Amino acid sequence: MYSDSKHPSDLEDTAKSCVDTPAQPLDAQYDPEYVRKTLRHVDWRLLPLLGLVYSVALIDRTNLGIASTAGMDQDIGIYTGNRYNIASAVYFPSYILLQIPGNIILRILGARTWLTICVIGWGGAQLGMAFVPNWGILCVCRVLLGAFEAGFFPALAYIITTWYKRHEVQKRLAVFYLTSTVIGGFSSILAFAIAKLAGKANLNGWQWIFLILGIITIILGILTWFFVVDFPEKNTFLKPDQTKMILDRVQADRGDSSPDELTRRKLLKHLSDPFLWSYALMFMASTMPAYALGFFITIILNGMGFSEEMSLLLTAPPYVAAAVSCFFFAWIADKTRKRAIFLVIQTFMTMTGLMLTAYTTLQATRYFGLFLVVMGSSGCIPAVLAYNANNVVSHTKRAVSTAVIIAGGGIGGIFATTVYRDEDFPLYLNGIWATMGCQFLMLLLLAINTTVFTHRNRRADRGEIIIEGTPGFLYTI
Repeated sequence: MYSDSKHPSDLEDTAKSCVDTPAQPLDAQYDPEYVRKTLRHVDWRLLPLLGLVYSVALIDRTNLGIASTAGMDQDIGIYTGNRYNIASAVYFPSYILLQIPGNIILRILGARTWLTICVIGWGGAQLGMAFVPNWGILCVCRVLLGAFEAGFFPALAYIITTWYKRHEVQKRLAVFYLTSTVIGGFSSILAFAIAKLAGKANLNGWQWIFLILGIITIILGILTWFFVVDFPEKNTFLKPDQTKMILDRVQADRGDSSPDELTRRKLLKHLSDPFLWSYALMFMASTMPAYALGFFITIILNGMGFSEEMSLLLTAPPYVAAAVSCFFFAWIADKTRKRAIFLVIQTFMTMTGLMLTAYTTLQATRYFGLFLVVMGSSGCIPAVLAYNANNVVSHTKRAVSTAVIIAGGGIGGIFATTVYRDEDFPLYLNGIWATMGCQFLMLLLLAINTTVFTHRNRRADRGEIIIEGTPGFLYTI
């Protein structure tokens, strides 16, 4: 169970009473306006800060390409051999391996302490990258960056999904993610401006990029300590009756408003669920193109014939379009209570964009292809998280599945940094077809999951099985 030593006992009692109370029709006992206002209050307290901090995480992990164009290659030879690809890839092993331990520590320390440690830790690693004397030390800093960021994203996805009903969650995940997407999309322009400080204090432009972004991250870590939101039953910003309402809704929706204890037996049971691994592979397929463009979009644009300055400036518009697309698909998915069909549509958008970028010759058409890739892949990331969140029950399974899925995203990052090779510049056809393969895998897994889920839902409707050990629970398809 979560530690309750620092939290009001009445909120813990509320959580326990919600578990003991039989599920009632959703929101039947609450005034709709009261529910709406409370959820809006939660939204504003929960999503903006988390989205802002995660946007900095995305910038910090993918700004290596921007720094390389701002003088790093001349100073430490980042483009010698495969150094750039290796420096990009070494971030991911620690990021992948520490996902599940991170969510276990989250349950022990609580959100405020753990997230603050993560943010200040990777801010320190980013700051250190400003002063690396050689490529080897840069790789060490990248490993530390991955280790500290490992605990952050799965914790955020886990926390957000505990506050809302199943068919309210994708909009929230999308808002959180699109905030980071838009801000991250402008990171190249920000870095371009920062790089103009080259020569000040005897620092090169790439050093100023790491220095300033590292300081910003550390400041956000301090804000995290003061303002981050914890799990519903441990929050201190809502009134007790509002907390009870939040927990009642979750309990009526899926029956897991109160956290259960994570044991070795439960961990192994959750890890043996094949659907958990299918979600992880789907997340890998989504993040692979997102990481590829995060690391290589300025290089790809430069290969299209744009100048270095224009390549940096043209990175932002696709991410703005992706934010609009991402929220639209999240809204319609929550409204229709469907997941797979909209993942299919966005996957086809990604595939179309890849083909336009690879095989058309007009500069404008290839650039439009990048729009489609960013829009499709960015929209699939919160959609896969919501797909998982809708189809699991219990805090322990939610913690384990979220960690494994986001670890799958780290594998997508390794894949992206290794298949987009320097020798394939400027078309990167090998990388593009590897990315296409991931999209075919996504479509295959969606077809399998939809078939199995539909069959099991029909059996549950006939009373032949109980899904996830929760009477009345049906998979979201």
